[in-house]
Amino acid sequence: AINPTDPRAEALTGKTVRLPIVGRLIPIIADELVVLPDPESEDEKARFSTGFLKVTPAHDPNDWEIGQRHGLDIVNVMGPDGSISDKYGWDDARGSDAEQFLGMDRFEAREAIVEWFRTENMLEDVREYVHEVGHSYRSLVPIEPYLSDQWYIAVKKPIENLPSKPGRSSDQAGGEQRLIEGTDIPENSLAGLALKPLLDGTLKFTPERYARTYQSWLENLRDWPISRQLWWGHRIPIWSKVGKATNGDGEAIFFCETESEEGPVTYACVGPGQEELEEKLEADGFQRDPDVLDTWFSSALWPFSTLGWPEQTPELETFYPGDVLCTAREIITLWVSRMVMMGQYCLRDIPFADVFIHAMVQDGEGRKMSKSLGNGIDPLDIIDSHGADAMRFTLVSMTTQTQDVRMPIEKMTLPDGRQVNTSAKFDIGRNFCNKLWNASRFALMNLEGTPPWSEIDAKKELSDRWILSRLNTTIQEASAAIEAFSFNELADILYHFMWDDFCDWYLEIAKIRINSGDASAKTVLAHCLDVLLRLLHPICPYVTEAIWGHLNESCPNRGPGERAGEPLLVRAQWPNADAAVSDTHPAEQFDVLRDLIRQVRNVRIEHGVAPSRKVDALAEAKGKPAKMLADNLELMKSLATLGEMSIAGKIGAVPAKAAAVSAGGVKLYVLDIIDPETERARLKKQAETLQRGIDAIAAKLGNENFLTKAPAELVQSERERLEELRREIASVAESLKALG
Repeated sequence: AINPTDPRAEALTGKTVRLPIVGRLIPIIADELVVLPDPESEDEKARFSTGFLKVTPAHDPNDWEIGQRHGLDIVNVMGPDGSISDKYGWDDARGSDAEQFLGMDRFEAREAIVEWFRTENMLEDVREYVHEVGHSYRSLVPIEPYLSDQWYIAVKKPIENLPSKPGRSSDQAGGEQRLIEGTDIPENSLAGLALKPLLDGTLKFTPERYARTYQSWLENLRDWPISRQLWWGHRIPIWSKVGKATNGDGEAIFFCETESEEGPVTYACVGPGQEELEEKLEADGFQRDPDVLDTWFSSALWPFSTLGWPEQTPELETFYPGDVLCTAREIITLWVSRMVMMGQYCLRDIPFADVFIHAMVQDGEGRKMSKSLGNGIDPLDIIDSHGADAMRFTLVSMTTQTQDVRMPIEKMTLPDGRQVNTSAKFDIGRNFCNKLWNASRFALMNLEGTPPWSEIDAKKELSDRWILSRLNTTIQEASAAIEAFSFNELADILYHFMWDDFCDWYLEIAKIRINSGDASAKTVLAHCLDVLLRLLHPICPYVTEAIWGHLNESCPNRGPGERAGEPLLVRAQWPNADAAVSDTHPAEQFDVLRDLIRQVRNVRIEHGVAPSRKVDALAEAKGKPAKMLADNLELMKSLATLGEMSIAGKIGAVPAKAAAVSAGGVKLYVLDIIDPETERARLKKQAETLQRGIDAIAAKLGNENFLTKAPAELVQSERERLEELRREIASVAESLKALG
């Protein structure tokens, strides 16, 4: 072959050349696939090219296409074992110089043929050339293209008498051809049946970009080769024999005939469960096809073949169609499209409405995990070392919709002495599960005598109103994350609620209140733990199920509505958000209280105050901040380890040796703990930090683009934050002035 634009093409096209070794005449053809030679090109193919291409239609996919375009002979020089053979289309090897190569392995033959050219003085040049050759991932040897007879499914051919969905008439019986708009695909073809649900919105992909992969594949799909030469799998239900046959008995056999060099060949297809018919065929000289069905053909039947299909079983009626398929991107074309095809054809319904494509977990260097590289992690090893829930939580927290995720690999020695691969990332999941277990143990030890929800006032205490509001927000956010398949966001939302809000704050507050005889804290604590376990169950099923059993024993009736705990968490109802407790006011008030406590704890550490030592404090506050502080005075004293604490609307002289903190309109002096010089340095540093925040927000509010394009509520929020920072820096300035 020569490129038609090659200057030599006009004189050579249509002539023949004699093929060395066998002496056969082959035509010179012009085809655009041939790369023009260009020594100066950046393209390595062009630099390497001579402008002529030896075409082997039976041994290269591109050459096969050239052969089809130009009607070339299809000559197969190899046997199935990769040896040089004259039994597969190469009928001119005997009696020629080529006979010496018969029976050679293909690798040996290639070396021997080059040597033959050299000996015959016909070898012009040998040059190095680097290109990609597909290799088997199992045997690690090059994959050899090989032409063979296979069974195919015509995926774009209209299906006659398309089965109708149970209870409906067939809307395209008789093979009526109606093309999907903008394509050459008939609606009643297998490709059309798979593409139509995507176009009409009944089949959705997450992330959405993978819908384009699915659509492009179907629009450019060729007929599907379904036969494989393997030792296991579903046998293809085809029998054949040379010669004609008739279906005289009227039994359920589908015949077709083709021509071969040996004469007409009759093929028979027999349905399942007709063993006697199979025996008759074999007695009549038919032989069953040795091939098995493509793995993906068998897998395409999985959504309904596992449920008793083709019988209309209760399982099939209950579980088909399903809802969500979670799979990897590399089998969208191989598996997802085929399952939709078969579900549509066999049951006239798609097997799932949503397809979630998860990220690929790679090693720390960005390589795919594999046995050959030794960089894979065995999940059973992680279950042994960290626990099933720790592994699950870690993987969920890494499941983003944007890109593949990396997991650094390191060696670990198990208690039995085995060295296996692990990753430090699994420590996150283990620590989380341990925290949940220990927090739940403490809660369970304090739930005896929990009063019913109807006997408490959940709106009385600020801490109760705050945690219930946070819980309600968490339910909303977690539910939205699951609906959007944003599993890493789900893990992050629940991690911070459990660790930061529930454990670090409410559990500590509940401990203080329960010890002081406030039984209502038990009721709210039990309800929060109940809902938290429900939310966490999809991520940590085992530890939550175990805690749930203990919670049912300690506090069987809990939460609004006095519902009894479901015996199994896996069957418990997903919690619903309650608009009545979505109140931002308690959250804002509690944030002020929490901020003050954190600041007091920090100044105690900065000034070396022993954790057990109680120190006195003086607060300056008016209005709502003063009332909030007064209502939670004992809580503030307990969590900040304060002794006596008083609240005044206005304080005159700043107490000597007092550390000042402020938040939300409250200025708090921690008495007799500081050295003035040290406190001056701390306050100056705090003032610098506040000033940087003020400058940043002021610059943003001075940007016309921000003011015109940002949502109004965001602009207002920034203005309010700026005012708050200015009040805080003014308070710090007063404290510095008081210190001199």
